[in-house]
Amino acid sequence: MKRQLVLGILFAAGALTMSVNALQQAPASGQPAARVVEVDKLKDNLYMMRGGGGNSAVFITSTGVVVVDTKNPGWGQPLLDKIKSVTDKPITMIINTHTHGDHVSGNVEFPATVEVVTHANTAKNMQEMRTPSGITPAPGTPANIFKDNNGRGLPKKTFTDKMKIGKGADQIDLYYFGRGHTNGDAWVVFPALRFMHAGDIFSGKNIPLLDAVNGGSGVEIGKTLAKAAASVKNVDSIITGHSTVMTMADLREYAQFNDEFANAVREAKKKGGTVDEFAKMWKLPAQYKGYADPQAAQAGQTRLLTNARIVWDEVK
Repeated sequence: MKRQLVLGILFAAGALTMSVNALQQAPASGQPAARVVEVDKLKDNLYMMRGGGGNSAVFITSTGVVVVDTKNPGWGQPLLDKIKSVTDKPITMIINTHTHGDHVSGNVEFPATVEVVTHANTAKNMQEMRTPSGITPAPGTPANIFKDNNGRGLPKKTFTDKMKIGKGADQIDLYYFGRGHTNGDAWVVFPALRFMHAGDIFSGKNIPLLDAVNGGSGVEIGKTLAKAAASVKNVDSIITGHSTVMTMADLREYAQFNDEFANAVREAKKKGGTVDEFAKMWKLPAQYKGYADPQAAQAGQTRLLTNARIVWDEVK
């Protein structure tokens, strides 16, 4: 439990592209930091690959490999190399859970023949690659990695509510349940394995990153999480965006946590005062002990204050 808590805090702190990029700067010696992708075998044909951005899923089918999320700029090739260490099958598809650079930038390093699939809103967001509100990109972060690569790695296939890919043991179900982290968060389900990849709408047990610039919502995220938990059947385990593998019970708890936070902001606004006063006074409820520190500084202010302001504006 202690190890899970530490890992959860570390990965939650790295949920932004820019934050992760900052950790990958050259060390004091001047030598480039090693780009190490670590592997967790979840099933005989499903792996979680960590490091360099969001958690990637590698699903080995009868005809090829499907990769969910491809990490930060420069991490596509290390990810490809690690995939080759577990299978010699060709990579046939990338599924991106959302638009952020630490989940999509590696796309440009994959073969141009690989099909890229996203939610329709994410496809639009990836065309622009807008920086999340309140975040200053780390030095060297491309303004738009896809424009820099003549559109290579952009999705050509999209879905709106649901999409089925493959069949039998190879089947993948894609779902969209509404706004949350962004307006295009895809839920990727591997039915035969009873696993799901949630991306950063469930990055770990923490105050979530709400990216209002790319359509995220502090009012809707709790409802979206609850809808996912109620709608997806026969799933035991969830690959989170930046933390450990969690359960459907964890997802339901996280939905409740986000709903309670939004309601707390709503009630505070009704009573008067300011959103900054609310953020200073709000404490993590005891039942969520173990969640990442909501007062941890990030991009010049706390994630708590950023989210409270987003919810405050949404409940006018």
